[in-house]
Amino acid sequence: MYSESDIENAVAIGAITPEAAAALRDSVAQARATSLVDEESFRLITGFNDIFVTIAAVLLLVAVGWIGFSIAGPGPYSEGPDANRLVGHGVTLAGLLVAGTAWGLAEYFTGKRRMALPSIILLAAFVYAVAAALFGALISIIGETHDERLLSAVAAGVGLITAGAAYLHWRRFHVPITIAALTGALVATLIALFLWVVPEAKDSLLWVLLVAGVAVFGFAMWWDMSDRMRQTRRSDVAFWLHLAAAPMIAHPVFNLLGVMNNEISASTGLIVILLYVAFGIVALAVDRRALLVSSLAYVLYALAGLFKQAGAVSLNVALTALVIGSALLLLSAFWHSVRRIVVTALPADLQARLPALDRPVTVTPRLA
Repeated sequence: MYSESDIENAVAIGAITPEAAAALRDSVAQARATSLVDEESFRLITGFNDIFVTIAAVLLLVAVGWIGFSIAGPGPYSEGPDANRLVGHGVTLAGLLVAGTAWGLAEYFTGKRRMALPSIILLAAFVYAVAAALFGALISIIGETHDERLLSAVAAGVGLITAGAAYLHWRRFHVPITIAALTGALVATLIALFLWVVPEAKDSLLWVLLVAGVAVFGFAMWWDMSDRMRQTRRSDVAFWLHLAAAPMIAHPVFNLLGVMNNEISASTGLIVILLYVAFGIVALAVDRRALLVSSLAYVLYALAGLFKQAGAVSLNVALTALVIGSALLLLSAFWHSVRRIVVTALPADLQARLPALDRPVTVTPRLA
């Protein structure tokens, strides 16, 4: 099975003509009876070799990190403050070794082979390892502390430097998920700085996270609006940003409603379902399904609670799965038709900014 990226790359190198690529896309669209723009496709696996390389890379990275921690970390008889500092040394060395190994592997598997899944794993390993190395270094310097403001300042510094490392990775390899990682690091930096300036804000962290999620969603839409036809790498970047923003929006909203705290009431359950419908309308308008997926656990819990209150105690979970599963399958089957209804009901200037309803069959190579 060939992805959209594979077809576009084939056109870019002259393996097939733009006309042949257009005919292939048109044929697929007609066979599936849907618009290609509504497939929300992104490249993840092109063959089993992606999985094979990913497993091997994970094993190598784990081994390198383990060895680094064993060399510089605490011994079996280490105790007290010295043990904490040795832990910091171990984490630092392990992080540096993993980050360096991940970058080196990316030079071949990302830079030359352009393998999607290994590239994603190597990027995640690199960013996480950089953050871990920085935390380890700071732990070894300041030792154990319970000063929340100091910890916030440390987290802000780590987040900012990690974002810089992610930016360097983006400039070198242009893996679409990198922008989401960079954005996540910057969000963590801003939240940590906010907690450093206003320590009392920790009691309102859900609200802070919600504001950050809305901001990330807006950033994702900026990328989406720059590629309404979804033919370039910018669309892939937007996909990962939407995936990052969705839980940052859904988790605070439903937790502020107290959905998971106790027995759900009928009014709360109704609000949750109405919110899910609203999220569905937004998902249809922007042609992204991440909000629906991130909210799914909460609406399942709320609907199960409503069925239980209605007397279906033994079948509440089964009935919930039946209703939600059927609704989502129907929505998937008629996504394009329902989306057309939603989008055409919006103002014309807003329609002009949203992803196109029908994409013309043209070829634009993905950004390098």
